[in-house]
Parts: sequence; structure tokens; C-alpha cells
Amino acid sequence: MLYRMDRELDIDTAAATAFQSTHARLLDRHRLRLVLGTGDPEATLAALGAYRNPDGGFGWGLEPDLRSPESQPGAALHAFEVFADIAPHTSPWAAGLCDWLESVTLPDGGLPFALPVTDPTGCAPFWAGADSTTSSLQITAVVAAVAHRVARHDPAVAAHPWLAGATRFCLAEIAGLTAPHALELAFSVQLLDAVHDREPEAAPLLDGLRAHLPADGRVPVAGGADGESLRPLDFAPLPDRPARALFGPGVVAADLRRLAAEQRPDGGWAVDFTSYSPAAALDWRGHATVRAVSVLLASGG
Repeated sequence: MLYRMDRELDIDTAAATAFQSTHARLLDRHRLRLVLGTGDPEATLAALGAYRNPDGGFGWGLEPDLRSPESQPGAALHAFEVFADIAPHTSPWAAGLCDWLESVTLPDGGLPFALPVTDPTGCAPFWAGADSTTSSLQITAVVAAVAHRVARHDPAVAAHPWLAGATRFCLAEIAGLTAPHALELAFSVQLLDAVHDREPEAAPLLDGLRAHLPADGRVPVAGGADGESLRPLDFAPLPDRPARALFGPGVVAADLRRLAAEQRPDGGWAVDFTSYSPAAALDWRGHATVRAVSVLLASGG
């Protein structure tokens, strides 16, 4: 099916579905079906369950470049993405994941970027070599931001003390940012956007981050692959949210056109960052395809 969202914006969802069937992991095949309105929440949760550990966390390569089996904060991010996808359906696994996150949270309320990796095979070096004793605003903000999306329809997540503590940690850290890395900046924006309606500090903090965004919204990723950058939709993927106001007239519209135009001839989307195994490269393309279709349909469909 060809979706026309305005006169300049077309995406071929049949081709995207075919790409997922050919190349993507089962979880992202189910996630795309949810985005297109034909999915089954329980089947999607069953696919997610393959990555779940007895401690309530997730591992096993749910974060494509972190293929070690133990539960990790990076995998928690992707689990919360699924819990957001299945709305208004809920799963007790979401509150269980909050329990696990609370168990690995450091005393200041933040999460370590990663816990010790038991098997570094196929893992990115920044995961395998992470300091597990220091809190990371980058990972805490993005995990909490997506958890807040889940909290909108899951009362157990909304009321969980881990989410409140992580949010307080992020607000305090964001208030002290001076020269944030691109990813830290993007995830801080997403966190502030998610809590904008409930945390009084969020609005002025979000406005303060405007100074770190160039007019075109493109922020190079220091230490990343050649040409790797974050774009406006990486900061503000959701329509009708305060983060969109960080960008001038036409900037988000131009980025939507850019994203639509990046659908490949094989039907899928790609990423501009380095993958650390052949499996991860395909996993990221499947994940990117779900994200692209979701963002484009939500914003213009």
C-alpha cells in the first residue's frame, strides 16, 4: 500500500512489510504490524519474551549491538518501546522491568550506562567497556523517557518509584548541562518532552536546551561514524508535543520529507551509525523501519 501524507510525502508500507518479512527479526515484524493497525499485542509480547530474563530485565541482543545475555539498561529501552507500541494493552512485564531497573539503579537515582558484560562477543566496545559504577544521564534519560510514554496507559508504571527517582535524577543533571554530547542532548530533550505536563521544571529546562540546537536541527555525533548526525526527528519524533517547538518553521516538515525519501528500494530504512555484527546491522534496519513508518504516519498520515 502506498501512503500519501501530503503532496510531497509518500511511503510504501507494503514494501516496508516485505522488507521486514525478508530481513527483520520476528519482534520488529510484529511491531510494524502494530504500527500499521494489523498487529496482535499478545503475539508481539511473545516475541519480546525471548529476550526476557528471570530477573525481570531484558538482554540477549534486544539492544542489537549488546548481544550478551544478561539484563541491561540498554535492552530496557527497547522493551519499553514495545510496551508503548501495544497501548492501550498492558503487560505486567512493564512493572517488573521497573522493579529490575530499581534494583540496578545507583544511589543518586541514575542508571549505569551498562552493567558488566558477561560475553562481549559481537558487542560494541562502548557497551563492553562501560563504567558500571557511574550514573549516565544519556541512558537514564532515554529509558525514562520511553517509560513515561508507557506510563500514559499503564498505571503500574506511572506509580512506580523507580520512574520518579530516575526522573528527578535526570532533571537535576539536565539543569547542569553545559556542552552535552549529541545523544545526551537528544535524550534529555525527549525526557523533558515526556514530563512537560507534570514537572514544572521541564518547560524552562527544555527551552534552555534550544541554545545547543543549530537552526537546521542537525547535530553531529562526536565519536560516531563518518557523517553520523542526529536530526530534528531524533529530538522530537512525536507530533503535537512541546519538543517540536524547539525548531523553526518548516524544519520538522523538511525532516519528514527527508525521512520519507530515505526508504530504500528494498522497502526498508537504514541507519548512519556503525553496527558491530552482521546480525546487528539487519536488526538495526528492522528497528529503523518500524521507527520511520511510525514517525511518518503519526506526523502526516
